[in-house]
Amino acid sequence: MLKRLMAIATMTLLTSCGVAYVSPKVSDAGSKVRIVSLTSETVLAANRSQYKPKELPAVFFQNAGGSGGMRGAGATPDPVSDLQNRPAELALRVPSTPPQTTYDIGVGDVLLLATQGGTSTVEELSGLLAAQNRRQGYTVQDDGAIAIPDVGRVKVAGLTLEEAEGALFQRLLEAQIDPSFSLEIAEFNSKRVSIGGAVGNPTIIPIALTPLTLDQAIATAGGIQTPDLDYASIRLYRDGDLYQIPLSEYLRRADLQKTRLVSGDSVFVDTEYQLDRAQAYFAEQITIRQFRQQARAQALAELTAVVNLRRANLNESRANFEAQIDNDAIDRDYAYLTGEVKSPGRFTLPFGRTATLADALYSDGGFDTKTADPSQIYVLRGSNNPSEAGSVTAWNLNAKNATDLILATRMELRPNDVIFIAEQPVTRWNRVISQITPSLITSVANSVQ
Repeated sequence: MLKRLMAIATMTLLTSCGVAYVSPKVSDAGSKVRIVSLTSETVLAANRSQYKPKELPAVFFQNAGGSGGMRGAGATPDPVSDLQNRPAELALRVPSTPPQTTYDIGVGDVLLLATQGGTSTVEELSGLLAAQNRRQGYTVQDDGAIAIPDVGRVKVAGLTLEEAEGALFQRLLEAQIDPSFSLEIAEFNSKRVSIGGAVGNPTIIPIALTPLTLDQAIATAGGIQTPDLDYASIRLYRDGDLYQIPLSEYLRRADLQKTRLVSGDSVFVDTEYQLDRAQAYFAEQITIRQFRQQARAQALAELTAVVNLRRANLNESRANFEAQIDNDAIDRDYAYLTGEVKSPGRFTLPFGRTATLADALYSDGGFDTKTADPSQIYVLRGSNNPSEAGSVTAWNLNAKNATDLILATRMELRPNDVIFIAEQPVTRWNRVISQITPSLITSVANSVQ
């Protein structure tokens, strides 16, 4: 009986050879298959093949920022002039001396940037002078930045000229542009002082790098235009306070003449004691500033609306592209995972960069450490040369020594690469046994019956 069972088992095993599990493997038996072991040198050879990864659409690199000029606030109202009797004397009220500070760049200032453009010192100097004569420069926008081609927006508001040069120098280095340049303020528009009343030419005076004193402002406005020196006065409005300097005291004292002015000061030269008139003038200045502030707020609101529309358009375009990706409607590059992997399928090559063998091996569907043979990891790559149709190069990574996995981080994948991982010998044997055992048991059972 035992001999009969052994004979049956032997026959069953032999007959099962035609239907037992067939293990896939990489073989160079075919003349067009070439197996190459992965080493530091062969990785370099494999990566020489030309490949340009697909790029994300431009909408993923755009922003919704924008800039626009501020609208004018309209004509300045005419000053109020009502007569008033002269007092017996005029009181002296002098503002405190403001602290010495460096000039901080502000919104509206125009910066002149000169870079090397000629081949000689004379040409470079001529180009710089020509740029100055044309007043070419960059205006500090509402957000405190200047927009420079090939560099982008550089925030300079609130910085000194030296600090602005440092910020610009850093940005030029980051953009890989020759950082040889000169920077100066071509127009001072952010800090101003207004002067009116009995002067030759009521005007608004910008504050530049050097401090602006009261006598300089009066001289710029054409000087004091009044024959009455006894009851004329200079009134200064600063931060909600009104100060008064009798003209006789002003002409007698050099320290009063050198009173330093700050941005936002309003100076009014009055030929009589007429405080109401001065207050009316300052009220007008406040009204004008409020009007300009409202105009600026409205312009900013319009700009915000435009930016929001741009942002919504960009978000919609990005969402549409992502939806196309989710529905597999975008042409993508793929490599393919097969053999002893967790989940056979395709591995999507990323946008804008190359992927490596390590990226695929350690992805969600990658290397199965329980059944895979680490010495039989292959990247199968067909030839793109029409004259070599059917030729395949099998790049073999032998990772029995785990340190060789470093090569996987250097081996770049190409579209249509097939990553194949062979099974371990014990895995192959287990699968053969799992196919033969049911047939053997069935055959023996039938024989016993």
